[in-house]
Amino acid sequence: MGPSSTPLARLAEAGVAIWLDDLSRERLRTGNLAELVRDKGVVGVTTNPSIFASALSKGDAYDAQLRELAADGADADAAVFRITTDDVRQAADVLRPVFDATDGVDGRVSIEVDPRLAKDADATLATARSLWSTVDRPNVFIKIPATQEGLAAITAVLAEGISVNVTLIFSIERYGKVLDAFLTGLEQAKANGHDLASIASVASFFVSRVDAAIDPRLDAIGTPQAAALRGEAAIANARLAYGLYQEVVADDRWAALAAAGARPQRPLWASTGVKDPSYPDTRYVDELVVAGVVNTMPEATLDAVADHGGDGTDTVTGTRQESEAVIAGLRELGIDIDEVTEQLEVEGVDKFTASWDELLSTVSDGLAGAVQQNADQDAR
Repeated sequence: MGPSSTPLARLAEAGVAIWLDDLSRERLRTGNLAELVRDKGVVGVTTNPSIFASALSKGDAYDAQLRELAADGADADAAVFRITTDDVRQAADVLRPVFDATDGVDGRVSIEVDPRLAKDADATLATARSLWSTVDRPNVFIKIPATQEGLAAITAVLAEGISVNVTLIFSIERYGKVLDAFLTGLEQAKANGHDLASIASVASFFVSRVDAAIDPRLDAIGTPQAAALRGEAAIANARLAYGLYQEVVADDRWAALAAAGARPQRPLWASTGVKDPSYPDTRYVDELVVAGVVNTMPEATLDAVADHGGDGTDTVTGTRQESEAVIAGLRELGIDIDEVTEQLEVEGVDKFTASWDELLSTVSDGLAGAVQQNADQDAR
C-alpha cells in the first residue's frame, strides 16, 4: 500500500488512529483480525458488553471453552470473565507488533468493567485490577464509564499504573471532568513511583447517538431553522470536545506531567457508525479528522471509509465558532444539549447493562447445554 493510495492510508497520515469497534473468537480463529491489521491499517480494538453478547450468540466458536468451563463448575459470571479476558489477551497478542512499532501508542485492546458497577467506584477499581492482572498484557485498556461515580475510579485506576479507556462520554462538561480525573490520576501515579510513560489513556467521546437523539426533536419542530441543524449537533459537540482537549494539553499542569514522561489522553471518537441512512456512511469519520485522535469504527464503517472515505483533510481545526453557533442554534429552538447528553449517559449505561445481562444469559444457557453434553459423553 503506497503513501496516500487509499482513504484509510490518508486518514492514518492525517494522524487519525484507525481502530476496530468489534471483537469475536471467530475473528481471532480465522485470522480476520490479523488481516484487518495488515490490509486495512487497523491499529487497535475496542470491545463492549454489546459486542461480546453478539459474538457469543453466533456460531460455535465458544462451544469447546463452554464445555471446559462447565466441567470446572464455573458459574455464568466466572465464565464471562474467562471468555472475555481470553479473547482480549489473544487480540492483544495479535496487535503486539503494532504496540511495539508505535512505542506503545497504538496496538491496544479495550475490555470493559461490568457495567452494573458504573455507580460503584470501589467495585469498579477492584474489577479493573482483576481484569488488568488476568489479561496480563501491557497493551490492554481497562474501559470505565465516565459516570459521576466513575470519575473517582478512573483516577484511582490510573494512580495504580493501569491504562484506561474512559467510555460513554457525551457532554463537554463531563469530558472536562474526565480530563481532570486523568491528570489527577497521573499526578498520583507519579507520587506512587510509577513510570508515567507506561500509562496510556483514551477518552471515548460518543458521536452518532447525539444526532440520533436530537434529530427527531428537530423534525418535530419542523421549521427551516430546525431542518438546517439536522445532523450537525454530534459533530459540533465532538469538535468542541477536541477544543477542550487542546486547551488542557497547552496548560502548565499538563506540561509538568509531560516533562515527567506522561502521554496525553487521546480523544477517541466512538459510536461512529451512521444511525440515519440518509447521511453519508463515512460522515462521522470524514468530519472529525484531526491529528492525534482515534476513530474506532464498526466493520461496516471501516469498509465504507476504505471504499469511498475522504481525502484526510483536517476537518476540526478552526471550527470552534461554527460549532458553538450550532449549539446556540439548538438552544434557540429550545433544545438543551446538556439535557440530551445527560439522558444519553443514562441510556448508555442501561444499554450496556442490558447487553451484559444478555451475555450472562447466553453463557448460562451455553453452560447448561455443555453440562448436558458432558454428562452424555460420560454416559457413553
